Amino acid sequence: MDLLKKKFEEKATALKAEMRAFSKENANVIVDQVKVAQVFGGMRGVKSMIWEASQLDAQEGIRFRGYTIPELKEILPKAPGGKEPLPEGLFWLMLVDEIPTQEQVNWLSDEWEKRAKVSDSVYKVLDTLPADTHPMTQFVLAITAMQSDSIFSQKYSEGMSKHDYWDATYEDAMNLIAKLPHVAAYIYRRTYHNGEHIAADESLDWAANFAHMLGHNDPDFKSLMRLYLTIHADHEGGNASAHTVHLVNSTLSDVYLSFAAGMASLAGPLHGLANQEVIKWIFSMTEKLGTTKPSKEQIAQYVQDTLDSGQVIPGYGHAVLRKPDPRFTAQKTFAEEYIQDDDYVNIVWNLFDVVPGILDSLGKVKNPWPNVDAHSGALLVHYGLKEYGYYTVLFGVSRALGVLANSCWSRALGFPLERPKSHTFEKMKEIVKSVS
Repeated sequence: MDLLKKKFEEKATALKAEMRAFSKENANVIVDQVKVAQVFGGMRGVKSMIWEASQLDAQEGIRFRGYTIPELKEILPKAPGGKEPLPEGLFWLMLVDEIPTQEQVNWLSDEWEKRAKVSDSVYKVLDTLPADTHPMTQFVLAITAMQSDSIFSQKYSEGMSKHDYWDATYEDAMNLIAKLPHVAAYIYRRTYHNGEHIAADESLDWAANFAHMLGHNDPDFKSLMRLYLTIHADHEGGNASAHTVHLVNSTLSDVYLSFAAGMASLAGPLHGLANQEVIKWIFSMTEKLGTTKPSKEQIAQYVQDTLDSGQVIPGYGHAVLRKPDPRFTAQKTFAEEYIQDDDYVNIVWNLFDVVPGILDSLGKVKNPWPNVDAHSGALLVHYGLKEYGYYTVLFGVSRALGVLANSCWSRALGFPLERPKSHTFEKMKEIVKSVS
């Protein structure tokens, strides 16, 4: 019996009934009023969708089902002898709004292991590409190639009832999550290690097995992967990759196609690709300064030079947050516990001391604090994963947990095709004139 699936069905059935009654009773209540600045500014801050698994607060940061990252680090189950939360536990929480037991998390690890077999045809698709193809391009193509295994697509073509959409979506989501580390590790090894692949170790949990297949077997790196894949898992529904998955899935595209579209979005420099830009910028700094131990004064000057050249400081600023990103803080805490001394980690910490004051002095930066991307690269480099072009794939494997949990909810709750209204510029001018 699939314990998680049964529990999800019970939760979804109850919430669907409550949500329908709520929507009918409060249909005319105004939730938000859109400003011209939001229309022209990428719909920033417009409240227009339901996203169950997480909520982003400008001051507190991301909360998963109401829990902060520090709280989750304490209460989510961990690997034997480990200190970091297992991503399996977070997926369980996001899907059914319950902190799982150790037994339930162990069941989920075993279930993903059973579903993890990737078709040889997917690897053949990847092998047709030049080895220097960007890892995110390979990742998107591999996910798309797996779509032929979609249970939702097959059952829909057979005439599936709309009441069963959630069931097929759940099966696809579980299968895809199980397979992603295998595909992602294959991409890493073919791109950076001459195609010398490493077989899975079925005794390991989801994140540790991913680390193993990458070829980085330091026990502390496995702990980092557990933390990394947990804290990157979701960031409410309005971020570009999550919203893309939600939009495409609302057309009843299966989760393979929906997730592939979301990963194409994550690959953008203004979104997930930013994590590679941070360490790339730090490498450029150390090369220009001729040292991996720059002083704070040298760092401050390099930051100013970057700003004077018309560039931004990668890893700083956030569309919603107005305090340091708790995901940055979680990684900093990890480094303080696991890493005694590291030049690149120390640079990240010195940047944390230097950059906010410089940005704040400009008088036009709403959030001068570091986001999640500001720290992750230095940690990965410390453990030997220096190929920063691959970092966004790690992000993508993690993000699957949140967006696919929410895809299950979208289908279970019967959310419709997303179809906002657009205006021409002339129409906008008419509207503004009419209310002036």
